Amino acid sequence: MIDPVKTLQAKFPDDTGTVEQPSVRRAYVDITAARVKDIALFVFENLGARLVTMTAVETTRGMELLYHFSFDLAGIIVTLRAIATMPEPRIDSISCIIDGAEYIEREIADLFGVEFVGHPNAVRFLLADDWPQGVYPYRKEYRGKYPYRTEEELDEVREEMRRRWAK
Repeated sequence: MIDPVKTLQAKFPDDTGTVEQPSVRRAYVDITAARVKDIALFVFENLGARLVTMTAVETTRGMELLYHFSFDLAGIIVTLRAIATMPEPRIDSISCIIDGAEYIEREIADLFGVEFVGHPNAVRFLLADDWPQGVYPYRKEYRGKYPYRTEEELDEVREEMRRRWAK
């Protein structure tokens, strides 16, 4: 059985970074955001992994996107970790490679405001049609913790939300 982490590091030496391996069955590999599509294609097609899900978390480094791949026969999960820079995070869509990513990317776009470049159907998925444009409920700025907007812009957004939801 090949080691997927070492294989990734050998294939993409300039685009893989820190590796964290909390157990023999779990690994996190930092990757260059600009190469996410190429690396996901390689993991999916060449290494035979299955995309389990994608997650996002806002950090001080930017929007961290996590692509969780399962190597079912080996019982290993490898998570590719890419950073999309704030305040307008953008990263290539992998939904043209892996069909199952389409809805997950749309969820992340709605909740975190990540633009998945090249997504075939980048329309709202979870939020109501009257939800304010440019307001992302899972961002820290929405909760007032880590603003990327000026205070004046945040006040305008909050006021708009109050008006819409007061109806």
